[in-house]
Parts: sequence; structure tokens; C-alpha cells
Amino acid sequence: MPITVEDVEKIAKLAKLRFTEEEKQKFTEQLARIIAYVEKLNELDTERVPPTYHVLPLTNVTREDQVKPWLTQEEALANAPKKLKGYFSVPKVISQE
Repeated sequence: MPITVEDVEKIAKLAKLRFTEEEKQKFTEQLARIIAYVEKLNELDTERVPPTYHVLPLTNVTREDQVKPWLTQEEALANAPKKLKGYFSVPKVISQE
């Protein structure tokens, strides 16, 4: 399935991104190369390869939970750049679009 400029435009719209015509062409070529690489990987015979979560053997290092002293509200807010009614005040980052 070849990647087209229309595919890139659709992806850009879904991601709320804007690209120039030059960028759309560049991303079309890059996505086509990525898809071609994935298709090449699909040619590998993995019939006798067991599914794995990681390629390296990993073990989870955990410790027991321990109750420890914690910061007071005043200590936690001591270096906060902006506070409001005893809480951290942060700028809104989600738009209403």
C-alpha cells in the first residue's frame, strides 16, 4: 500500500499539525520507507521464535514499601514559582479547540 500526500495530510489533521507542501512531500517519502521496512520485517520466518516482551532477560527490582517522613505542605510549596490557595498553580495547557 503506497503512502500518498493525502495520507500525510489526513495524519496531520488528526494530529492537529500543519505542514508546508515541501514537508508533506518529505514525510510521504519517509513514511513510505518506514512501511517498506516493516513489510521487509514481515518476510522473516518467526514460526519457531517464542513471543517475548523484551529481547533481553529482565527482572523487576522492587522493594518493600516503607513509611517515611514526608514534606509538609509549606515545605513542598516553598520553592514553587506560583501558588494558589495552598496548591501549585500551573498554566493551562489544554486548548478548547
